[in-house]
Amino acid sequence: AGLCGPSLASTTPGAEQREKQYRAHRGFGDRRSGVISARTYFYADEAKCDQHMETFLHCIDASSGSSEDGFSAIKLTALGRPQFLLQFSEVLVRWRRFFHQMAAEQGQGGRTALEMKLEVEKLQEALANLGIATKAESQHWFTGENLGVSGTVDLLDWNSLIDSRTKLSKLLLVPNMKTRQLEPLLSHFTEEEDLQMKRMLQRMDILAKRATETGVRLMVDAEQSYFQPAISRLTLEMQRRFNRERAIIFNTYQCYLKEAYDNVTVDLELSRREGWHFGTKLVRGAYMEQERERAAKIGYEDPINPTYEKTNEMYHRCLDYILEEIKHSQKANVMVASHNEDTVKFTLRRMMEFGIHPSEKKVYFGQLLGMCDQITFPLGQAGFPVYKYVPYGPVDEVLPYLSRRAQENRGFMQRANQERDLLWKEFKRRLFAGTIFSPNP
Repeated sequence: AGLCGPSLASTTPGAEQREKQYRAHRGFGDRRSGVISARTYFYADEAKCDQHMETFLHCIDASSGSSEDGFSAIKLTALGRPQFLLQFSEVLVRWRRFFHQMAAEQGQGGRTALEMKLEVEKLQEALANLGIATKAESQHWFTGENLGVSGTVDLLDWNSLIDSRTKLSKLLLVPNMKTRQLEPLLSHFTEEEDLQMKRMLQRMDILAKRATETGVRLMVDAEQSYFQPAISRLTLEMQRRFNRERAIIFNTYQCYLKEAYDNVTVDLELSRREGWHFGTKLVRGAYMEQERERAAKIGYEDPINPTYEKTNEMYHRCLDYILEEIKHSQKANVMVASHNEDTVKFTLRRMMEFGIHPSEKKVYFGQLLGMCDQITFPLGQAGFPVYKYVPYGPVDEVLPYLSRRAQENRGFMQRANQERDLLWKEFKRRLFAGTIFSPNP
């Protein structure tokens, strides 16, 4: 089940050139191993995926019944066979890396993703050399309303070209960086795999519609890096459909990834161009140990930032970009999902500098239930939208998860002591003021 099936290397044409990061690997078939910071689902069968969907529907309903502006979180690997996400991720990454390679050949290496702009004529030559399209065929691609006016193509233009001119079966053709030829990623999807993929998309659609009907925001959780390109892309498609009037669907960005800033800026720019509401949850990341072990064992570059400090810098850089967008537009929303006091203080300072008032409800804060109450409650009392993330499930599954989270946050007891001291100080203040049962002085 899941990723424990036969290695793709034995059945896939051109397998020796495959992206190692996106290959199924028997040793990492059970993605729960070594993960202490997140609930991780293991694919059993389609019936189990239907059960997960029903559970998510109950969570959406519960959130709707308990608060006006509730959130509910889902994981896409709970809704279908992860193999599809793995394959789709590889396709997306290889096309994106092909764009970056062409940009480097045009002397634009080292720029951020949004700064790279390919000259149309050179791009047409590259497409012709690869056999993707002759110059005559691609000529009209770049005469549309948005393309070719400037004589350049950026990453978003490139993505729209790929989207509009290919079906999924053709998307499984990917550029080989060495031979500069297109090759099939897989010979074909079996009929059952095609049905599995469609069922996953149907389940996502059902959840998004229920969230829209009940006024609940749906947060799509981030997962391992080798699934994430597909998860983000599918979430983006849901945002395009459901975020027209307000931010219903929230994507999640893991700031411990080296490419986090590129991912945030490219997706936010897409929302600007298409006019929908951008919704995001920013996290540091939950799969570091497993990601690093997998990268070292299989032999690809570690996708994680080298230090905690670098991850902090990335988090604040991404957050700053989104806050600036909120300042200029009312179509961006961010959940600052962090237990880090410095990050919360950074957010509050930048909100004040940008003139973003808590009552606008564009910036939310989130902490795990039972942790960091010394951050959560003062934020709530000050009028900020703040949420407690409530893990839901069988006791024997949820309790180990919570205990691992407490273990992971080694400063937990120190913060508990800090919270106790603050409570004692407040108790004494109220005692001497004669307002024991009222927060007002």
